[in-house]
Amino acid sequence: MATEQILILDFGSQYTQLIARRVRELNVYCEIHPYNHIPPISADIKGVILSGSPCSVRDADAPVVHLAAFRHKMPLLGVCYGAQLMAHTSGGEVQPSSIREYGRAKLSTVHVENPLLKDLDVNTQVWMSHGDTITSIPDTFQVIASTETVRVAAFQVTGEETYGIQFHPEVTHSQQGKILLKNFVVDICGCSQNWTSESFVESTIAQLKEKLGDDKVVMGLSGGVDSSVAATLIHRAIGSNLYCIFVDNGVLRKDEFEGVLESYKHLGLNVKGVDVKEQFYTALAGLTDPEAKRKAIGRTFIEVFDHEAHLIEGVSWLGQGTIYPDVIESVSVKGPSATIKSHHNVGGLPDFMKLKVVEPLNTLFKDEVRAVGRTLGIPDNILKRHPFPGPGLAIRILGDITPEKVAILQEVDALFINGLKKYDLYDQVWQAGAMLLPIQSVGVMGDERTYERVVALRAVTSVDGMTADWAHLPYEFLADISNEIINKVKGVNRVVYDISSKPPATIEWE
Repeated sequence: MATEQILILDFGSQYTQLIARRVRELNVYCEIHPYNHIPPISADIKGVILSGSPCSVRDADAPVVHLAAFRHKMPLLGVCYGAQLMAHTSGGEVQPSSIREYGRAKLSTVHVENPLLKDLDVNTQVWMSHGDTITSIPDTFQVIASTETVRVAAFQVTGEETYGIQFHPEVTHSQQGKILLKNFVVDICGCSQNWTSESFVESTIAQLKEKLGDDKVVMGLSGGVDSSVAATLIHRAIGSNLYCIFVDNGVLRKDEFEGVLESYKHLGLNVKGVDVKEQFYTALAGLTDPEAKRKAIGRTFIEVFDHEAHLIEGVSWLGQGTIYPDVIESVSVKGPSATIKSHHNVGGLPDFMKLKVVEPLNTLFKDEVRAVGRTLGIPDNILKRHPFPGPGLAIRILGDITPEKVAILQEVDALFINGLKKYDLYDQVWQAGAMLLPIQSVGVMGDERTYERVVALRAVTSVDGMTADWAHLPYEFLADISNEIINKVKGVNRVVYDISSKPPATIEWE
């Protein structure tokens, strides 16, 4: 896609995606590949970064890569485990740290004349996360930074553009980490920083035109960011040869079916709305197990989608809004081969559909998808929309699904989401929703005793959904929303607020 890139080899670190995000913030394209599945080395690859790892280089089954493929050919930067691997395989020594080094540290010596450390300050704060330490290095290695407790905090191999650092520059706790990465990616590797949302849109549309030609593409839309941006890109390339299907599965938010179809009209997309609520309710009848509900919805969606797709003559492609984290998380770092699982938004589409797949966003992170959407002129009501689970309200209703329960939760959810918008809190929250609990509680309304349903409100803050903190919403807001829900939604007499973070809790309750 891009003419130049940085290759990131993943040894299983929790921070690997963060390295990629930091490189891309420099407007430089990069890709993550498992250490045991290295792509062909081409002239497009300007440099290589080796990630950290939960493993020790001293383990018998430690992940290893033969660095001879890169050294003397292109710049190389080892981060934490990557640095230890370089030292270990070159004759240095790596030993368990006397004290596990985790957290903030300061670089007490910095060779600022070294290209990697240019513009870094002495005593700049860095983030350590390792149980091993490089205790000795080969004669060909030169120490270029140290902390009070770690002598080899950074090194360079003499006569090579090969570097190792014991700390993590990609995390925000490393205060000048972005400067170090820029020194490596831009100055040392020579990347031109021309990878932007505008260049992505231009090159992707050109590639889609070439790839799809006059072929027809069918695509299921959700109303969310990823599928909307992917559909718009494909539409710009092939126009009316893209056929979009939006399915009302009976567990969407209140008025979402009509609202999403209306918003797509303004994008010029060729969208067909299919109201099949009853078909989904029949499939869900009596099911209480969350996984059973998910499977019933997935199976019914496939039946509906396959039926609708067959009404279009000559379709040969399936469009999807798969994004880069879906792809990365589909690849196993451990083991002899990369194991691919079905992407979460493929939904297990059956082989009998015999469609080729086109995924124009499968190299982008969520924030990059939004930037591309802005470049394409997609409105904020789509781009800033919170993530919403594929099974919809079915996994926010604990227990069995009935139209009556859906109607109650739709009303509660609408009051909560509209309230967040009214109080200017919506954009501060990553995801929000309401759960209908399978319990009833005693209440008093007027002079009457009630025995009605309980709803739990959930709102979290997050960067990528991998971890999340409960949102500290103002008490005044929570009080108003609780009153409004109990006063306006018949059948609910108690509102609670979920203050669990992820981990250990998940964002959804099922």
